[in-house]
Amino acid sequence: MEAIGPSAVKAQVLVGGRGKAGGIKFASTAAQGEKVGGEILGMDLKGYTVETVYVEEKLDVKREFYISVTNDRNVRKPLIMTSAKGGMEIEDVPDADIVRRHVDLSFGIHPYLVRDVVADMGLEGDTAKAVQDILQKLYTVYRSRDAELVEINPLVVTASGVIAADARLNIDDESAYRQSDLPKVEEGTPFEQKVRSLGLAYVQLDGDIAIMANGAGMSMATLDAIQYYGGKPANFLDAGGGTSVEPTARAIGLLLEEKPRVIFVNIFGGITRCDDVAKALVQVKENPGIPVPLVVRLVGTNEAEGLKVLQDAGIEAFREMSEAARKACALAKGA
Repeated sequence: MEAIGPSAVKAQVLVGGRGKAGGIKFASTAAQGEKVGGEILGMDLKGYTVETVYVEEKLDVKREFYISVTNDRNVRKPLIMTSAKGGMEIEDVPDADIVRRHVDLSFGIHPYLVRDVVADMGLEGDTAKAVQDILQKLYTVYRSRDAELVEINPLVVTASGVIAADARLNIDDESAYRQSDLPKVEEGTPFEQKVRSLGLAYVQLDGDIAIMANGAGMSMATLDAIQYYGGKPANFLDAGGGTSVEPTARAIGLLLEEKPRVIFVNIFGGITRCDDVAKALVQVKENPGIPVPLVVRLVGTNEAEGLKVLQDAGIEAFREMSEAARKACALAKGA
């Protein structure tokens, strides 16, 4: 800091809106920088514990802009999105003040398109030329790095010119193998990372009804059903197509680590056979055991056989998701 001078101390966590949440502080001296850095380190920032901070020169900002290139899945084209009234408060900018232009992939980005965007931002002179150049380079990064999103927020005007004060680059996970030279940052809490390392899609939530479903769509529908009936999901867990005892036991064991009040298993059997799932659940219940109420909904291939296996083992079993979700919520409330 002594070499930098007045500085900005920024929390390094994978969330936006750090400034509003207290994750960015300014310091005039090294001693003050050490003080505010200590205040940021260890703080809970939108569910993430701050473990590192980044210190950079404090800029004398005269204007702030927002520029980005992202995927528009509705039209299957890259989308340039900018605003002359953006910057750190981009979420609050009226839609009328945001400039949007799609890029035809077969044609690519050309200077006239960039000039059109910058003109609609109302920029002129040297500032307009600088933003045009940066926007062209931003699109090059987007294409060459297989990005889902590349943004500069804020892009600022200072006495010395136009500077990218902060930036973000999200790479498409399916293209990560082509970008091996880029550092990989693991998202999620330590527990989420642990579950994902086992090949399961998992997101921690703040409820008390643990959920296991097969398929991302089924998992989301299960969360919706639980909330509809007044319950609170403890997680999103897409267990995929595994129906044998080992993956089932592993998934249930992970759910139990979060100490839920109820476990709700929602399976739609296509290739997955319901009787195989039922046998796996019964075996897990018997050894190592499931110490909380277990509600299961099974439908699909061999569902009659699967439901009988569960009922014979004393496990609550349903065919309708609404009935199962209602039961899980009632059990969580102690009814």
